[in-house]
Amino acid sequence: MKKNVTVILLLLLALILVACGGTETPAPAEEEAAPAEEAAPAEEAAPAEEEVMAEGSIWVLLPDSASSARWETDDRRFFEGAFDAAGVEYNIVNAEGDARTQQTQAEQAITAGAKVILLVNLDSGSGAAIIAAAHEAGVKVVDYDRLTIEGPGADVYVSFDNVQVGKTMGTVLEPLIDAQDAPKVAFLNGGPTDNNATLFRDGYASVAQPHFDDGSWTLVDDQAVPEWDNQQALVVFEQMLTAANGEITAVFAANDGLANAAISAYKNAGVSPAEAGIPISGQDATVGGIQNILAGDQAMTVYKPIKAEAEAAAAAAIALLKGEDLAGMTSGLTLNNGTNDIPFIALDPIGVTKDNIADTVIADGFRNWDEICVGDFAQYCP
Repeated sequence: MKKNVTVILLLLLALILVACGGTETPAPAEEEAAPAEEAAPAEEAAPAEEEVMAEGSIWVLLPDSASSARWETDDRRFFEGAFDAAGVEYNIVNAEGDARTQQTQAEQAITAGAKVILLVNLDSGSGAAIIAAAHEAGVKVVDYDRLTIEGPGADVYVSFDNVQVGKTMGTVLEPLIDAQDAPKVAFLNGGPTDNNATLFRDGYASVAQPHFDDGSWTLVDDQAVPEWDNQQALVVFEQMLTAANGEITAVFAANDGLANAAISAYKNAGVSPAEAGIPISGQDATVGGIQNILAGDQAMTVYKPIKAEAEAAAAAAIALLKGEDLAGMTSGLTLNNGTNDIPFIALDPIGVTKDNIADTVIADGFRNWDEICVGDFAQYCP
């Protein structure tokens, strides 16, 4: 009997212990639940992290600020506006004329996780090296304003029809030169390593060559200005004037900076282009170019609506960033860089003379009278 009681007591004790153990089971469960609750936000944050990495960024590599004022005063602000509006991450840098610096900037972009590089090359050799390094890293490249003519080329090219830019110079200057008696013409071309300079020259030469062929015009000099450097342009054109005994009656200058160098050279020689009726072309519709036109020292400039160009390039870069097709932007247009047919987003240039400044660059808001009508130039303003 005692044995049975003992057994019963032992069984009861065991049941009590099990019951007590059961009351403690929620505690471990709570300890296990706590890490799970902490992990949940991490799982929600992970897709956001991956999304940021997938977006990457766009880097814009500008060439300099000396060859033309446009790069810093115009292109930069238009890119900033377009990218800010799209809400994409971007970085804009300027190589200040140094090809090695630009290559370093491209390497920094790749290292920083850029998915698209928007490039204005300083020369096609360094540009091709940048494109090759970018493509090797899986980075897309937009050639902006200048086509890289070495290597396989960029993913898309955004610019104006640069032969048409030169033709526009030619068609505006042609009647002014025809009005001269035995005109003597000089070509002051852009940088020899810039393919655009070649295309500009092809454009105005196509208008001028028939006149050279029939003897109605004489080509007295034809020189390129290294790196589009305005100070070198002044030296080059002064040498041209000296060699021609001052007898240059018209100048095809490839941009407004070179045009101003030619104007300065004439004035240093005691000649006013406005008073002598010497037509000089230009390009970029810079403030200085418009001022020279108003003063009569420069006949025209080519207005390439840079806002439209920058916004088209920004749209292409954003599409590449998102992995979208560019066919709708290029309309199937291509331009051969010597190796491949590169998809081409082409825009049309506009010739600007004293007669249509208000209807073009002013009406578009690209320039304003306040920045133009300063100092001695105020007298020429409406």
